[in-house]
Amino acid sequence: MLRETDAVLELLEGGFGRLSVLVVGDLMLDRYILGEVDRVSPEAPVPVLRHAQHYERAGGAANVAMNLAGLGCKALLAGYWGEDKDKAELAALLSAARIDTSAVVVTGQPTTSKTRIVGRQQQLLRLDVESRQGPSAQEQQRLLERAEPMVSRVQAVVLSDYAKGALAAELCARLIAAANAAGVPVLADPKTRDFGKYASATMICPNLQELSAATGVAADLPAALLEAGEAQREKHALKYLAVTMSEDGIRVLWKGGGFHSPARAREVYDVSGAGDTVIATLAAGLGGGLQIETAVELANLAAGIVVGKRGTVPIAQHELIAELTPSSGVGSGEKVLSQERLARRVAEWRAAGETIVFTNGCFDLLHVGHVTLLEQCHHFGSKLVLGLNSDASVRRLKGTSRPVVGERERARVMAALAAVDAVVIFEEDTPLELIRALKPDVLVKGGDYSPATVVGREEVIAAGGRVEIVPLVEGSSTTKIVTRLRSGEPG
Repeated sequence: MLRETDAVLELLEGGFGRLSVLVVGDLMLDRYILGEVDRVSPEAPVPVLRHAQHYERAGGAANVAMNLAGLGCKALLAGYWGEDKDKAELAALLSAARIDTSAVVVTGQPTTSKTRIVGRQQQLLRLDVESRQGPSAQEQQRLLERAEPMVSRVQAVVLSDYAKGALAAELCARLIAAANAAGVPVLADPKTRDFGKYASATMICPNLQELSAATGVAADLPAALLEAGEAQREKHALKYLAVTMSEDGIRVLWKGGGFHSPARAREVYDVSGAGDTVIATLAAGLGGGLQIETAVELANLAAGIVVGKRGTVPIAQHELIAELTPSSGVGSGEKVLSQERLARRVAEWRAAGETIVFTNGCFDLLHVGHVTLLEQCHHFGSKLVLGLNSDASVRRLKGTSRPVVGERERARVMAALAAVDAVVIFEEDTPLELIRALKPDVLVKGGDYSPATVVGREEVIAAGGRVEIVPLVEGSSTTKIVTRLRSGEPG
């Protein structure tokens, strides 16, 4: 179970929207050309690709920004691009994700791009367009002038280094100093043998090969490599060193301690961009106030999701929420939600393809009839939302002697049931306004109702949903339990 699950869900369900993160680094356009190969060219011994489709994705530092946007953060991006067709395509992708590119500097060099030609999931060729000539001194100064003032306006800074020339040593030093002065965590994804370029950063996030290149220790000697990594962390005054270890997960080191988050078993299709997802999620987590262990676990979970996709694909909020909210894996306190948080969680579930089921009631003194109703609800969809009448509402409906159990206790008891995915308390006598807000796919009530008498029926059907009636369990009711308790009659 993820640490601080409720805090993580609060961030995913709106908290990240209050965070701004600055990403500075090498921007790229990733282009994919897909097709089928069934013959060899008569002109040369090369396969012939019959084109089927193509698409473009943001790459490099731009992909880090896309991951932050996918988490719900406001992403600010700084780097270089040319004045060409690739820049226009990349700018359109970033604009659609509402990423601020006001700090990106236009240069006389081409926009860096990578075109991958793929036949039947096998990469046949990669064509790179990039300049070996780095940005001019004037362009470097312009980038610094645009990026440095942004540091004090954000909650985290990411230096996304793909060794394409955007992150000069002086720029890194100035941005790290500004971040430290502002109390803002700064994280670097290194592509250089000299980690001194990122000295005094909060965290650097190399993979095994990058750490091996920086330390001279072979990547297949993990214990010795991590020991050498700790020496690098101390030498360069880094607070954390987070090492991505492929199928072995993520290992983070700090002075006097460390933490290992093992990878979850998944089918891996493509590791492209997984490192971008890791550093983006770590930056968002630390910027959002999560403990380092929680941020690492969340980053590991996010990376596990994106490697299951083909191509460079950023993480999305709804994917993490769906992973973190299975019925059997969330504590009862994390299922009791305000109406505002519930609306966001339902939206994310729906985006992940879940079918939303809604039922409601007082649920005062849980009995077998209640349990049967809730278990039946899960036959109609994948996520069950339970609307619970407040104490004041129950008194108006049942009399001043009810409820026997208060609303907070009732909510926690109902949330503890595996069949229930979320509980929300409503103050009105009926859940009509709640139903209108949530627009569930399926509205369920017990057999003492007919479809025509179910509150919210018209609203649900108008939105394309349906109403289901579950037969009552004969002899089961809270009123009868209360009567027996008062009379001393055995159950």
